[in-house]
Amino acid sequence: MKFAICNETFQDWAFDRAFSFAAQCGYTGVEIAPFTIANHVTEIPAAKRREVRRQAEAAGLEIIGLHWLLAKTEGLYLTSPDEGVRRRTSEYIGELARFCADLGGNVIVFGSPKQRDLLPGVAMDEAMRYAAEVFGRAVPVLEEAGVVLALEPLGPEETDFLVTTAEAVELAEMIGSPQVRLHLDCKAMATEEESIPQLIRKHHQMMAHFHANDANRQGPGFGEVDFVPILEALGEIDYRGWVSVEVFDYTPGVERLVRESIDYLQDCQARLGEG
Repeated sequence: MKFAICNETFQDWAFDRAFSFAAQCGYTGVEIAPFTIANHVTEIPAAKRREVRRQAEAAGLEIIGLHWLLAKTEGLYLTSPDEGVRRRTSEYIGELARFCADLGGNVIVFGSPKQRDLLPGVAMDEAMRYAAEVFGRAVPVLEEAGVVLALEPLGPEETDFLVTTAEAVELAEMIGSPQVRLHLDCKAMATEEESIPQLIRKHHQMMAHFHANDANRQGPGFGEVDFVPILEALGEIDYRGWVSVEVFDYTPGVERLVRESIDYLQDCQARLGEG
């Protein structure tokens, strides 16, 4: 199984230092939050894109893709009733796809809860149509860039739009493109009625990417979520993508979170091998 880590975990560390430490811990991939480079991807010149890619490659890491796509942007919104806002959001998703490809990645994870919440007067069915329009418009650029957009369900404490895996699958099916698929996140799945392994098995044909974290917002192994049955389910469906560590609570400290998260995942793998 391939393990990656999200780069914002390292907070203010320089990229070369962060990538080197991640590789030392055993990760082979890194996932980039664009806001760690610039508030808007169009502000990132070609030279900077090449530099970040070189830094990752020098450390022995593959840049696998992007997440936190709309964080720190302005004037963009997935479910806005304003056609101009939706058009600009779709165009920006295209820019993100191009940026991802420039870095060598092939997946962009759409979470961005505060840019997708239902606005006053917008019903759920309207929001679904708006979102399908935004993503559908971006499909030709996604195809050209060779990038998959992975829809991320998030728990009800974070957003009121796409709060279950089934809703994200419904939206992907409305769009009807292999470039728009499903992302699963352990913290978010922990809020659903079905178990995390059940959700993995049920929706595996749509799944493109996976985030490993605990319901307590820290890394895998830092809380009560048992990753042995989770990794077992990923193995059963022959998941070939990345398991990317994403944390939100940095209380244990960066180095401990980075190192102990992969140590725990590898230990879970070993336990499965012994079974």
